[in-house]
Amino acid sequence: MPSSRLDRRHRIRRRIGISSTAATAAVLLSLLAGAAPAATAADRPAPGPARNAPGASLDRQRLDQDLDAVHAAGLYGAYAAVRDGADRWRGATGFADVDTRRPTRPDMRHRIGSITKTFTAVAVLQQAARGRIELDRPVGDYLPDLVPGERGRKITVRMLLNQTSGIADYLPMAFPSLLQGSPRSLDDNRHRHFPPTELIGYGVGAPQLFEPGARWSYSNTNYILLGELLRAAAGEDPETVITRDVIHRAHLRDTYFPGAETTVRGPHAKLYESFFGHIDPPRDYSDYDMSWGGTAGALVATMDDVNTFYRALLQGRLLRPEQLRQLLTTVPVKDAAGRETMRYGLGIVRVETRCGPVWGHDGAVFGGGTLALSSADGGRQLALGSTLSKYERLDASGNPLPNAIDAARSVFIDEALCGGAAAGPGARTPDPDALRGPDEELLRRAAARG
Repeated sequence: MPSSRLDRRHRIRRRIGISSTAATAAVLLSLLAGAAPAATAADRPAPGPARNAPGASLDRQRLDQDLDAVHAAGLYGAYAAVRDGADRWRGATGFADVDTRRPTRPDMRHRIGSITKTFTAVAVLQQAARGRIELDRPVGDYLPDLVPGERGRKITVRMLLNQTSGIADYLPMAFPSLLQGSPRSLDDNRHRHFPPTELIGYGVGAPQLFEPGARWSYSNTNYILLGELLRAAAGEDPETVITRDVIHRAHLRDTYFPGAETTVRGPHAKLYESFFGHIDPPRDYSDYDMSWGGTAGALVATMDDVNTFYRALLQGRLLRPEQLRQLLTTVPVKDAAGRETMRYGLGIVRVETRCGPVWGHDGAVFGGGTLALSSADGGRQLALGSTLSKYERLDASGNPLPNAIDAARSVFIDEALCGGAAAGPGARTPDPDALRGPDEELLRRAAARG
């Protein structure tokens, strides 16, 4: 049977509309890994225009159709939560298990990857508010054995948070076969436990990418170091600190660090990794030791919890005003041509859309992806999880070729964030690469070298 007919025959759609109290929210997505031209401090972005007239509601039928179109385009499965003021929509499409055709559900728990970074940044800023951490103090003052010598004196805590430290990412060293375009390391490390100091050793032991503070380059090593900084400041495991001070404080019910558990608790989907066509057919990596992500990317959550977290954050329920201001102070991220593609704060990203700026972060794990986005005024939120990762094919230069999934996904994201809102002054549609995660971009470049 042709795949298009199979998709239509087995397409699954579930929608749940729920009323709720109005909310603010925040924070966006991340993008190109690798170095960017000189980064400079930026003022806190001003709130964007209001989204819809008071009392406007979500177009549930359109959201249903657009999410289904992402599955019809080839994505195995997806689930999403969208908010517009007091109005909520939850939906799911496709399969949680492609063999049994078990359908996805909107309430499924999901590995949210680098969205963990926002949680870690919030915990660090909470410690700063208590006077235990100074953002502009050298990291070597806190972790002299992990970032020794002159480099430890040059790199500040803020540089770790906003990805301007120049410390290399550990992923290519923890998963060395990826540099040859082979997924062998993914299988070798499925049940391997990585101590955080080992991951830090990979990143810090590699050559410095640039003078600290001079440029921007996404590095998971920065956020594993921040976890160890939390351990030093609070005298407890960083996962314990983040769980008590961030997850519990935001009243999240389905968000947790998996620790040594390799499977996700409760309802969840399998996660299928394609690695840009190097794994064909895509392989299930939902059973995985997530110590390789740690305080940079190990959290599990539902899409509702992700939205609730960002709402609590931007409403000021997790940080004091001064720390929230620091969180939203950004540096520019530019592409190879010198064009600004986004702005990165302290574990938070801002990009432009046709209806104004959006904030949040993305997350990429082996087999799955997550995107969390919010309008700048907090009136509109989206959290989207997917069950197929790195499905793109690459050209001879290692750039992703256009594909139907990305096109359909962009339509859904636009509807979820902007709906029928008119484009604001100076608004623009983001480059598709701005909707790709930095982890995925880093691995794409590795695959291209293979």
